[in-house]
Amino acid sequence: MKFATLPDGTEDGTLLVVSRDLTRAAPAADISPSLLAALRDWTRTEPLLRARAHQVEDGTAPALAPFAPKDVLAPLPRAPQWLDGSAFLNHGRLMDQAFGHDPLPDFDTHPLVYQGASDDFLGPHAALVTPDEALNIDCEGEFGVVVDDVPMGTSAQDALGLVRLIVQINDWSLRAPGPWEMKRGFGFIQAKPSTGFAPCAITPDELGAHWQGGRVCLPLHVGVNGRRLGSPHGGEMDFHFGQIIAHAARTRSLRAGSILGSGTVSNAARGAGSACLTELRVIEKIDFGAPQTQFLRFGDRVTMEARLPDGPAFGGIDQKVQQG
Repeated sequence: MKFATLPDGTEDGTLLVVSRDLTRAAPAADISPSLLAALRDWTRTEPLLRARAHQVEDGTAPALAPFAPKDVLAPLPRAPQWLDGSAFLNHGRLMDQAFGHDPLPDFDTHPLVYQGASDDFLGPHAALVTPDEALNIDCEGEFGVVVDDVPMGTSAQDALGLVRLIVQINDWSLRAPGPWEMKRGFGFIQAKPSTGFAPCAITPDELGAHWQGGRVCLPLHVGVNGRRLGSPHGGEMDFHFGQIIAHAARTRSLRAGSILGSGTVSNAARGAGSACLTELRVIEKIDFGAPQTQFLRFGDRVTMEARLPDGPAFGGIDQKVQQG
């Protein structure tokens, strides 16, 4: 199943069920008023939503209409929690190499996860509004999962069974305040503006064989102003999503609707390119002695999309940077 959210003046929007090819959609407010509400009542809503999805596919769904990705919000405009990992170790290794940092002692045995803001997610065509180009504006292409209730102490294997939806993410970053905030030891606030999402959240079965071992095994195509930045493959994720969920739930429970991210998709092969400008700049520093690529400017456009071999998966992100 594929879900999207239309604005309706409420914080959570109106739930849509979207066709597999992302051309048609039907409202599902008679089943659940929002995607967040549906996730909190999944045992009841899942079979009803699946039946509605079949109606969307065969053209019999009530109020069926063309799907317009430019009109939708993030699939979850807000969530109980947004926890972002750093599960592609190549990305971290490049950072350590470029800046001369010693790797953490448990770098490859315990995933890094931080808690971000979850009250104001951006839709796939919503601009990133930020005050100053000097903040070093960057995009970050990621995948993420949305979970059901996760009890404290859930194992990594059991956690995979609690993944209800998969999402595609642009985790916008402001690089200038990042080092200052990290040195203070309390995590990111100013360095992490609102996170962007592709139009649809999808159930794992929509990926078929491309959902393997708790990983999205698809390339994520990222571009800036029409120029390819990279197409790194999600299958190279070192810590799978079950491990990230279990790490987050070691000492507390997670509420249904919580979102957990993979961190920047990153591949060891240089030909895959990068999913964020900072990684590209680090590679340039390693290869040429200094970065050559500039951070984003007002008016710049960022696109991201992971596609299945036979059609769209989540739909595309197409966002501009705007002064605010």
